[in-house]
Amino acid sequence: MPEAPAPPVHPTDAPSTEPARRGRNWPRKWTLTVACLGVSLVIASMVALNTALPDIAMETSASQTQLTWIVDAYTLALACLLLPAGAIGDRYGRRGALVFGLVVFAAASAIPLVWTQPVILVVARAAAGVGAAFIMPATLSLLTSAYPAEQRAKPVGIWAGVAGSGAIIGMLGTGALLHFWSWPSIFWAFLVASVGLIPLSLTIATSKESEPTPIDWLGAAVIGSAVAALVFGMLEAPARGWTHPLVLACLTAGAVLSLLFVIVELRRRHPLLDVRLFGDPTFATGAAAITVFFLAMFGFFFLSMQYIQLVMGYDAIRTALALSPLTGPMLVLSVLSFWYVPRLGLRLVVLVGLLLVAAGFLAMRTLEIGSPYWHLAWPLLILSSGIGLCTAPTTSAIMTSVPDDKQGVASAVNDTTREIGAALGIALTGSMLAARYTSALAPQLTAFPEPVRAAATRSLGEALGLAPRLGPQAAHLVEISKGAFLTAMESSVLVLGIVVAGCAVLISLWAPGRDGQQLAVVRRARDRAGRLAAFLVREG
Repeated sequence: MPEAPAPPVHPTDAPSTEPARRGRNWPRKWTLTVACLGVSLVIASMVALNTALPDIAMETSASQTQLTWIVDAYTLALACLLLPAGAIGDRYGRRGALVFGLVVFAAASAIPLVWTQPVILVVARAAAGVGAAFIMPATLSLLTSAYPAEQRAKPVGIWAGVAGSGAIIGMLGTGALLHFWSWPSIFWAFLVASVGLIPLSLTIATSKESEPTPIDWLGAAVIGSAVAALVFGMLEAPARGWTHPLVLACLTAGAVLSLLFVIVELRRRHPLLDVRLFGDPTFATGAAAITVFFLAMFGFFFLSMQYIQLVMGYDAIRTALALSPLTGPMLVLSVLSFWYVPRLGLRLVVLVGLLLVAAGFLAMRTLEIGSPYWHLAWPLLILSSGIGLCTAPTTSAIMTSVPDDKQGVASAVNDTTREIGAALGIALTGSMLAARYTSALAPQLTAFPEPVRAAATRSLGEALGLAPRLGPQAAHLVEISKGAFLTAMESSVLVLGIVVAGCAVLISLWAPGRDGQQLAVVRRARDRAGRLAAFLVREG
């Protein structure tokens, strides 16, 4: 008798692979969690002290210059060390770089709890920036190394959304702390957070170059100096003016050193950064777009925080709550990037995103002195939708253009463009706002004494601080100062909107489309340029 056929195996009867899949995914998800916590700490720290500066000034007698550097020292140290720190992580281990950065950050955060002299605070913030320079690229490179290439889009989107929202998290946290405690509580929060992250970081898998290469210390020194000069010049520009000798010297030195870095890297066998990557349309699009996004974001923060606090009269925590709707579109659109980017392509995503940012700026021109909150909320949502649409795709564009062994350097490029964009956004916006505010207010102050005119034209904050001491003239000074600020803000957002829209067109012309190819006219132009360059090399 023939054997009875075996009963059919139904899907429900087959051995399930789901538990095994979940088991493999859990370490990756944990790495994603730690990476998001690390990057949120770094970004939150960039803005956390802004709202505490008045309290710090009163308790430490810090000068305005010292207050400025309590904030800027962190940004400067972070920006100039990102690329070397990313390379060190690639060479010696990214988890080790993360832990080292957290230890340095924790130690730097503890210093102001013991010594509160203004100079010590500046040094401590610079040291915290050194730690942050190791933390930030390590978080993204550990994340991309943990996931296979075909699965990276979603976790990178989550990381980018958290990074984009970090500033709001910092403002909310700072506002809450200052509501209940004094400014040292901010450093306590940094200390506890960084110390708490150290054991968590030790639980994730590390990664590094499969075939370690020597670190290009010369390239690291040159690019670190270039970024430091550029960022310092841009940070000083709003106060000193773009034509000030120090500002011009820094920007010139930064440009010359950047050119020297290109020359050095082209001649190195193992360069810190292969500058030829910027010839890759995907990589170049990502770097350029991130620079513009963060220029726009920090320009927006610079304007909106002053408008909310000085014109609308909100305190620190209400200001943070007013800006919190930014996080919604950024997080949602970043997480969904894995779905819409393959369907739309990088070119269209960047174009639409940047145009939305420009539209958000132009919509802010409708704001008036007595405008309700929702008049600010809808431009804010438009702008944040544009940033959220592109943050994750452009980050992915940079990371996917670089071999896995160089993910730390790629992450550092992503982070460096963020920092340069942020510094440029503050510099441009601050300069435009200050110049236009002074020119709009000065002709209206002829009836006031010279000391009042000099102080009021420096900033709206100083004008409002003077008003209570002026008696019957107080209301008039408040009215004309707020009016001048609105005039200056309208001019600034108009320029920012035009700049961002122009960048949208230029970047989208260079960017690859859904098929991974540039526009035909751009490809033909590149081919002609390549043939011309080859001819000149032969003839030379």
